[in-house]
Amino acid sequence: MATVTIPPVLTTPRDDASQLYRAFKGFGCDTAAVINILGHRNAAQRSLIQQEYRMMYSTELSKRLSSELSGHVKKAVLLWLHDPITRDATIVRHALSTGDVIDLKAATEVICSRTYTQIQQFKQTYYQMFGVIMESDIERQASGDHKRLLLSYACTPRYEGPEVDRSMAEIDAKALYKAGEKRLGTDEKIFVRIFSERSRAHLAAVSYAYHNMYGNSLEKAIKKETSGHFEHGLLTILRSAENPAKYFAKVLHKAMKGLGTNDSTLIRVIVTRAEIDMQYIKAEYRKKYGKTLNDAVYSETSSHYRTFLLSLLGPNN
Repeated sequence: MATVTIPPVLTTPRDDASQLYRAFKGFGCDTAAVINILGHRNAAQRSLIQQEYRMMYSTELSKRLSSELSGHVKKAVLLWLHDPITRDATIVRHALSTGDVIDLKAATEVICSRTYTQIQQFKQTYYQMFGVIMESDIERQASGDHKRLLLSYACTPRYEGPEVDRSMAEIDAKALYKAGEKRLGTDEKIFVRIFSERSRAHLAAVSYAYHNMYGNSLEKAIKKETSGHFEHGLLTILRSAENPAKYFAKVLHKAMKGLGTNDSTLIRVIVTRAEIDMQYIKAEYRKKYGKTLNDAVYSETSSHYRTFLLSLLGPNN
């Protein structure tokens, strides 16, 4: 369900393309004009603008933006240009293959918070764009239980409907308890199997059953029994199953908490969720942290970068 409120656009994609071209002309770039156009266009409109720009000026809009913009605003605008599937493929590829800076956390967040259908779509695009199978990059960069989880989660078909078998959920809760809190050491294979094979609705029911049966939350059990990227992957799958908006509100809060801001996380989450569930993320953020997400972003950012992110967030509520 798209939640970026796109106001009625009175200009055509062709008009937008020529306005962008004018913004690039002369000394320096009119970044405010670029943001004002692209920050208020949905995925279909952005695609048409790029087509028009290519036809009119025989060059890619993304290339021109890349040479005209800089810093955080450049990263955010270039990511926003993509449609959601291409964007996910780009983020994961970048996270798994940028020289020394491998960002397993970002790759894990994207893979483990998406549905089976979404993963299959961006895996296909990944191969078309980069000529390599995503699993090969995972194989090369991840390790141990984390690698097993990512590969299994990316390849195992999962039911995506709302129906749940309660007795099956209780059986899984029992299996997870036996594999974790009940024994010395952890049987990670059981965690990988259940978390990569079960639907979101089923995992939410497993979490509920676990708490009922053992008086402890499944999330706490994961934190106690696992660590590192493997723990992050399991928690991302579980939290996305229970309440994805709450999960992303927490990720955003963490990115802005304390000294300094994790801008790559801030950009990634706002840009990827803007057209999906941002209104729910904003509601969860306000409920949990007592301030609006817009106010938090405003106080942690500045200049054109701030303006662009706020345009993606929409009204301050």
